[in-house]
Amino acid sequence: MKSHINFLLIVILASFASVGFGRLGPTAGVPAPAADPNAVSAPSFPYIAEITGDNVYIRSGPGMNYYSCGKLNKGEKVKVVSRQFSWSCIVPPAGSFSWIYIPYVSIDPDNPGTGIVTGDNVRVYAGSDVVKAIHSTLQLKLDRGEKVKLLGEQKENYYKIAPPSGAYLWVSTKFTKPYVVSVEPTRITRTIDPNEPSDPNEPSDPNETTVVVRPVKVSVEAEKLKEYQALEKRLQAERAKPMGQQNYASIKKALEAIAKNKDAGRAARYCEFVIRQIERYELAQVVSKELELQNKQLQAIRERIDKARSTRLAQVKNLGRFAVVGKLEVSSIHGPDTELKRYRIIGESGKAICYARPMGGAVQADLSGLIGRKVGLVGTISAYPQTAGALVKFTEVVGLK
Repeated sequence: MKSHINFLLIVILASFASVGFGRLGPTAGVPAPAADPNAVSAPSFPYIAEITGDNVYIRSGPGMNYYSCGKLNKGEKVKVVSRQFSWSCIVPPAGSFSWIYIPYVSIDPDNPGTGIVTGDNVRVYAGSDVVKAIHSTLQLKLDRGEKVKLLGEQKENYYKIAPPSGAYLWVSTKFTKPYVVSVEPTRITRTIDPNEPSDPNEPSDPNETTVVVRPVKVSVEAEKLKEYQALEKRLQAERAKPMGQQNYASIKKALEAIAKNKDAGRAARYCEFVIRQIERYELAQVVSKELELQNKQLQAIRERIDKARSTRLAQVKNLGRFAVVGKLEVSSIHGPDTELKRYRIIGESGKAICYARPMGGAVQADLSGLIGRKVGLVGTISAYPQTAGALVKFTEVVGLK
């Protein structure tokens, strides 16, 4: 009995010992290793990351299905602003670019390298050498008055611009690691003018960097863009004048000079476009002058007709009840032997005034005694196409003295 009790005590003590060892583990009592001074804790955004591989694609979105916007190599640095799954959102590195639709951008006249957005919610797209601008991924939207930096290239009606603030790209997080920046002595930058004499006895500072400032040469394209902007303002002022006072000769001549300059770049293309506009304006001026001349000629013709009518009416006597008065003669066109005689009326000048045809009771009347005499015809007057004159259809004829 006593041996059984001893056995149970041994088993219980053994079980407590095993539980204790299980909680402490195999390294219980061994001091923990010291922290690695080079280890980098999980950084907060934004932070600088170092690329850990070569030919790492920069993409327009967080995934392999987005197109490439360039590549990075081992050791290059990027600024990470956020993360989505296994992709890091980065500030576009040097060499990146974006696209913006040309009709919504005007060139700053004071700085031809800067564009001013002319609309609201204007889209900016991630630039790539392998994808057309029209098929690009949206990066952000800009509003009226915001400025963009033009990179001097345009394709398919899009300007190539530096990525504006808020435009981001993506890179796979597995090819990045947080970068620890070592603290270096602060260097002082001193700017000097090469035209100013220097003092050879002045002591030098090992932490000082000297930057020589040299005159900046303004490109021909930039100069011509400024000239183009000034000419465009003159053009708008000329367009505001009445058409008859508009004169584009000097503006057109200056635009043609810029268009012929091989180094003018975009300014030359803009000038060619404006020259074509001016040619349409000048054509409209020619047409307007022709119409004005024709209107003056028509007005003069109307005035002559009115004057002639007034003169003619003044010469017409009051014939009373007669349609026409004159000497009655038998018409030579329709002789006396025809079934229906025709007559003509001779005026005081001896020329035929009109032709006459008897109607009604005058058809049976004997008019032989009135031939060669002055008569008055009662009837109606109508056109007479055969002679391009007038025909009086008379029902009564009265002999006059």
